[in-house]
Amino acid sequence: MDPVNLFDLAAQQARWLSVRQTAIAGNVANANTPGYRANDIEPFERVLDRSRVAMSATQTGHLTGGATAAGFAVKPEEPKHSVLPSDNTVAIEDELMKAGDVRRSFELNTAIIKAFHRMIMQSSKG
Repeated sequence: MDPVNLFDLAAQQARWLSVRQTAIAGNVANANTPGYRANDIEPFERVLDRSRVAMSATQTGHLTGGATAAGFAVKPEEPKHSVLPSDNTVAIEDELMKAGDVRRSFELNTAIIKAFHRMIMQSSKG
C-alpha cells in the first residue's frame, strides 16, 4: 500500500507556516529599525502549483520520476501603505493580522491531521 500523501502535504504546509511565522516575527522585531523592509513569503498555493507529482518506478522496467522539491524563501514585501519617515515598511497591525492567520492555519492543519488519523485508526481496528 502506498503512503497517504495527506501527511506529506500537511508537513509541507507546517514547514511553510514555520517559515512565514519566522518572517513575521522578524518584521515585528525590526519595527523600529530605520530602513528595514518588511518580509513575507509567497502564498502556499503558489508553492503547491510549483510542485509537480509524477509516477515513480517500483520495478526496473518502469519509467522514472517523482515529486519535485517545493521550496520557499523569505522575500521583501511590497509596501501596502505609506512608508514611515525612517524608511521602515513594517506596519504592526498588518503583522499581527498575518500572525493570527498563521495561528489559525496551524490549528486547521492539526485538526485535519487528527481527523485523518482517527479515520485510519478506526478503519484498521475494524
